[in-house]
Order: sequence, then structure tokens, then C-alpha cells
Amino acid sequence: MWHDFVDYDDGGYFFDNAHVLAGLSLENVGWAFRTTHASNWHPITWLSLMLDAQLFGPAPFGPHLSNVLLHAINAVLLFRLLQRLTGAHWRSAFVAGLFALHPLHVESVAWVSERKDVLSAFFGLLTLLCYGRYAQAQQRKDQTHAKSDTPPRPKRDYLLALLFFVLGLMSKPMLVTLPFAMLLLDWWPLGRIPTRLDQAAANQAFSQEQFRPKFSFSVLVPLLIEKLPFFVLSAASCAVTLVAQHEPVKAMEQLPSSMRVVNAVVAYAAYLGKTFWPVNLAIPYLHPGYWPFGVFCLSAAALLAVCIFVLWYGRKWPFLVTGWFWYLGMLVPVIGLVQVGPQSMADRYTYLPLIGVFMMVIWGISTALARWRFPRAAARIGAIAILSVCAARTFDQLGHWQNTETLFQHTATVTKDNYIAHYNLGHFYFRKNRINEAIQHYSRAVQIRPHYDDALNNLGIALAVNGELDAAVERLQKAIEVAPHRPDTYYNLGNVLVMQRRLEEAATAYKQALTLNPDYPEAHSNLANVLAMQGDKNEAAKHYIEALRLNPHFDAAKRGLQMLGEIKEPSNP
Repeated sequence: MWHDFVDYDDGGYFFDNAHVLAGLSLENVGWAFRTTHASNWHPITWLSLMLDAQLFGPAPFGPHLSNVLLHAINAVLLFRLLQRLTGAHWRSAFVAGLFALHPLHVESVAWVSERKDVLSAFFGLLTLLCYGRYAQAQQRKDQTHAKSDTPPRPKRDYLLALLFFVLGLMSKPMLVTLPFAMLLLDWWPLGRIPTRLDQAAANQAFSQEQFRPKFSFSVLVPLLIEKLPFFVLSAASCAVTLVAQHEPVKAMEQLPSSMRVVNAVVAYAAYLGKTFWPVNLAIPYLHPGYWPFGVFCLSAAALLAVCIFVLWYGRKWPFLVTGWFWYLGMLVPVIGLVQVGPQSMADRYTYLPLIGVFMMVIWGISTALARWRFPRAAARIGAIAILSVCAARTFDQLGHWQNTETLFQHTATVTKDNYIAHYNLGHFYFRKNRINEAIQHYSRAVQIRPHYDDALNNLGIALAVNGELDAAVERLQKAIEVAPHRPDTYYNLGNVLVMQRRLEEAATAYKQALTLNPDYPEAHSNLANVLAMQGDKNEAAKHYIEALRLNPHFDAAKRGLQMLGEIKEPSNP
């Protein structure tokens, strides 16, 4: 809670977002529901961050505190959900403990920008808790052969589940696969699929390994119909998300679909590896473009082996089916089949999916220990030891999230040629006025990725601040060559050309920036400065006036007009 923000999305989500910092108001609530800022539509997430700013101000303490509290509540909700559905107290507690303390979940909690993760999980778990109560009430009704309509409580639970699901989707659309998770819970532990046991055994089968679901399409159809409103909401959320993420998805369209499938297979296996050996955790894991064929084959073989094992023993141990397909299904929206951003995978994507792995492992170990008559005391000591190791690794990983410098120094160390880590370090050092270090990291980012327009642009600015004007012009021109439709790069080039007294070329650069973005007050003002220096006062005045129209509080444009004699200094300011 005492960590700083990180210069990686936290500005857009909080400390540089005027709507969020202004707190809750009718105008800002309206903005939250209209905007697709950050390439997402998640109004509930925006409202929660506004509430933080309202209660705690602009400091990072408030949003960090909220993330920690939400994560703690999520662990309790997960425990309550599993305990209610299975009746297994200690196994549910162990799964909740792993969820709370596993180092793969640090990114979701320690990163302010991932409020959407912990918040959507909060509503998702509430959805499943209400759905579980509804389903159990339906089972009791069916078992007593009640003739009357469904009592009010199950209907209320069903409607609450729908409400929480809507709020969850409006926090983060990753919950779109939650209706499939409900079907998995119908299989185990709810047992809403016909079984080979007699009715008395079925009543007590929630947590017992002898529970044998038997698949039946005739029963699956009403279960699907029951979840139809959830599927409709998921489809609507998918449509809205595709619209909101149109630009970043379009930017990654050059990645072949075959390579996206290969990356998905490798990512599924890599997440499992990091679950059991959580070392060298970083942000981001950059997409390599093409994975070695051997890596793909090994990953595919591992996943296939687990699938065969689960399907073979799924009737005997149904928790394997629920856990494994929970893991596979919950990762589908973020596994990279639709590529958004430069990452191949991300720790934060495991926040809810790992619950499935935890269930498989804990129920599997418990079943094995019961067969081997392993002493319970020894088993509990082992559980405490595992949780203690997770806590120690989590504490260590949290240390890397103190600020931008610690985070990306760690990423640059544990990953290879991570140009985004070097770019963010350059940005951090530039903001701290440590220009030489900024130039060093921007240069390293460009060395790794020569066509990285953001790094080229910022390197040009840093070189100009350092007095290396010719090198600055060269980098900015290269940035324009790479990304010719960025008005800010033309604007920055114009500024450096003015410093070199190359006024004609500077005016051309500013005009190009305005061609790409006519509503660019800084470009209007700086072009007016150049025109005034060239003696074209009438044209300069037009651009000063346009800059003031776009930004009435633009002091530099006001001073420019005053110098031209267009307005007079107020006698009583």
C-alpha cells in the first residue's frame, strides 16, 4: 500500500486522468459509461477509481488499499463458494489460501491499472455464489418432487447472479466465459448431471470421490436454456469489447493466425509451469513472433497428456474435469487468439483461471492421501509449508513493484531484449531529469527494435534536451519514417528545428502536424511563433487565436497575441 504508481498505464487509469482525479460527479459518471479510453469499456472500474480519488485524493495509497481489500475479499468469497458447494472445509481453505498468496497474482493486486481484475473477480465470485445457492435450491425442489412454482429465494438468487454478472462484465469483459464455468460446476460438485449412484448417495456426493457424473444431452439442454441470459450477456460484452479494442487488434493483425494458435498452446503450458515454479515473473512477456518448433511440440504434448488423463479419470474423479476445463476455458478470452498488445502472456491473466488448477491439485492430493491413509497432521503441515513458500515468493515479487524503476529493472534482468522495459525506464528517468540514463535506455530500446516509433520519438526529445540537436533531428525523422501519421512527432521535430533556427523547416513540420490533427493547440501556438519571427504577423495571429479557441487557458498563446499587439495587458488582472 506504500508503493508508488508505475508509469505503465497507471497515468491513463489514475494519476494523469482528469476525470478520475475529479472524483464522482454526474459528468464523470456519464464519461465512465461513454468512454472506451484504454481500449476497454469498463465503467464500473472507472467508477471505483473515481471513488478512490474522492476518498483518498490523488496519492497511490488509496487505489492500492482498495486493490488489497478486494483481493482479500475475493479469497474469502472463493473459500465460501467452494465450502458451500463441496462441504469440504479444509480443501476449500487451502484453495483460497493458494489464490490469496500465489505470486502469479501479485500483478493483479499490486498494479493500480489492474483494478479491473480484482473488481471483476469480486463480482464473478458473487455471481457463482448466488448461482450455487440457486442450483442447490433447485436440486432440493427436484428431490422432493415439489409441485409448486420455484420458491422466491431461488428466483432471487438467480436474478442476483445475473446482476452481479452484468457488473462483472462492466468491470472487465474477461468474465465472458463464466456461463461455461457454471456448466462445469453443474458437473461437479453440484451433480446436476444424472449419476450412477442411488438418490441417497447422490444427496451426499458433493465432496466425495465416489461421485460419478454420467453425461446426458437430455439434461444438458435445460441447463443450457437456464443459462441463456448469461450467454446473451457474454455475447453482448464480446461485441462491445471488439469495438472498443478495434485499434489495438488492428495493429496486431499482421501476426498470422497460425502463430497466434501456436502462442496460445505455449502460453497454456507456460502458465502451468509458472504455477508450480513461479520464478522470473515479469511484465510484459513480449511476443517472440515465432516460437521454436520444439517448444510448441513440448507444450502441445504436455497439454494433450493432461487432457487424456483428465478425460480418462474424469468419471472417477469429476473434480479433474471441472478444474482442468475451468483453467482452459477461463483463459480463452486472453490466450492470444485475438492478439491485443505486444505480450505473449501475462501473469494477471491467471487471476481467475488458476482456481481450476488449484481445485484439481488440492482435491487430487486429498483423494490420494485418503487412499494411502496419510496422517492428517502431516498433510496440514505440508499445506502450511506450501502456503508459506507462496507467501515468501509473493513478498519477494511485491518488492519489484515499488515503482517504475524497480519494476522494469527487474523485467530487463529476467527477460531477454525487452524493449518495452527499456522504454519505460527511459521514460521514468526522463521524468526525473536524469537525461543521460534516459538516453541510454531509449537507445537500448531502439537498438533492440529499430522501428519502435515511441522510443525513437522520445529519444529525439531527450537528445534535444541534452543539447545534441543534430542527433535529435535524425531520430525524429526516423520516427516519422516509421510512423508517418503521428502529429506529435512532427510537432517535436518542429521544436528542435526552431532550436536550430531552421524556421522554414520548422514551419513545415508544424503544418504537417496540424494537417494530421487540426485540433492541436500547441502546434498552432508554436507555428504562430515561427510565423511571427518570419514577420507574418497576420497569419501568426490567426494561429494564436485558433490555439486559444481550442484551449482558452493557453497562456503561451495569450502572450504571443500580446506581443503582436492584438490584445492589451489588463490593467487590473
